[in-house]
Amino acid sequence: MRLDKFLKVSRLIKRRTLAKEIADQGRVWINGHVAKASSDVKVGDELTIQFGQKRVTVKVTDLKETTKKEEATRLYELIREERTTPAPEQDDV
Repeated sequence: MRLDKFLKVSRLIKRRTLAKEIADQGRVWINGHVAKASSDVKVGDELTIQFGQKRVTVKVTDLKETTKKEEATRLYELIREERTTPAPEQDDV
């Protein structure tokens, strides 16, 4: 299944177009490698998503073309959720 579709179906990201944009910005990793929106997601893959100052890591447990809102969280297992600090800005001298 395509990465952007999985992110939308699992409701990790609300809209597929937004999932595509985030992936194309290099803010999603599959098993430690930067992923594009068209990357293939398989059961057992570990996804890391950077949301602003929050980084979420999940393990894919199931793949479905569609799912109900209540069942969406069954498609993944939350491994880690952490706050990240932005890189300090460097002053021009």
